[in-house]
Amino acid sequence: MNMNVVSLETNALTKAHLADLLFDQIGLNKRESKDMVEAFFDLIAQKLIAGEDVKVTGFGNFQIRTKAPRPGRNPRTGESVPIHARRVVTFHASQKLKVQIQNQDDAGEP
Repeated sequence: MNMNVVSLETNALTKAHLADLLFDQIGLNKRESKDMVEAFFDLIAQKLIAGEDVKVTGFGNFQIRTKAPRPGRNPRTGESVPIHARRVVTFHASQKLKVQIQNQDDAGEP
């Protein structure tokens, strides 16, 4: 299944654009398309909030990382400010995606 994203009006791929692509190319109705996209991203968010990694084969991995507290500095005043521990999401592209991106660059296409 080849989904053509070139026809989108902006460079950003949004949830609304994904829902429209499902509607146009797969034939789901608009409500089903929107619900499917929302459910997909809700599931990813729930897994990440629970501290689980999310692996999308051929695309990449989303991981939760806990960053330790550290000293920081206010760039305006130079005052020392503590930066508290926090959890962040990281994304690592799969090798397959990296190769696709590299091949696109090598072809001279945007």
